Amino acid sequence: MLPDLIRIGAAAPGFYQALPWILFISFASYLIGSITFGLIFSKIFKLGNLLEIGSGNIGATNVLRTGNKTAALLTLVLDTLKGFITVYIVYEAFGLTAAQFSGIFVFFGHLFPIFNKFKGGKGVATFLGVVGALSFWLFSVCCIIWLVSTLIFRRSSLSSLISVVSSLFLVFPLGLENNIWVIITLVLGVFFSHKDNIIRLIKGSEPKIGEYKN
Repeated sequence: MLPDLIRIGAAAPGFYQALPWILFISFASYLIGSITFGLIFSKIFKLGNLLEIGSGNIGATNVLRTGNKTAALLTLVLDTLKGFITVYIVYEAFGLTAAQFSGIFVFFGHLFPIFNKFKGGKGVATFLGVVGALSFWLFSVCCIIWLVSTLIFRRSSLSSLISVVSSLFLVFPLGLENNIWVIITLVLGVFFSHKDNIIRLIKGSEPKIGEYKN
């Protein structure tokens, strides 16, 4: 059966037989990740062109800069859920290996959405959704770290970077070593998407939540 071929521990020939399915799952996950909820809700709530507001990002933080907290919350929740639901369904149907590939591609779909000329969000919410599908405890701890960091620093980017980096130190204590390559890939993706934020953090010009500086 296909699930038995894809699960971790399957023999190499079985894996190669399942490879076309993994490729299909990865492509489908990428398309789901490419759904830009920030743009969708900015149109529904008539918030204007999100690409011309604040940082021009399509994520929840930039939606919040429009002043519409409902739209920002919906964007945050659905960007998280598209990562969680996609990976969870793939995991239940096809096993861990397929879910890992699904997680990577749904995440990079959010970063580089084909439906928005490959201009996506920062990926933190989708990162948390993917992590949540792989481990509830890792998701919970990362969310707590993000929340505490946000209350302390009031900068979404810094809180996000602290949260995703902390996941690397939690993988082995939580017995998730099979997922280490996935977590490393996602963390590198988050840092890449935050490269401009990192420069502003170093310069001390990174805006706090709810404000934006040119």
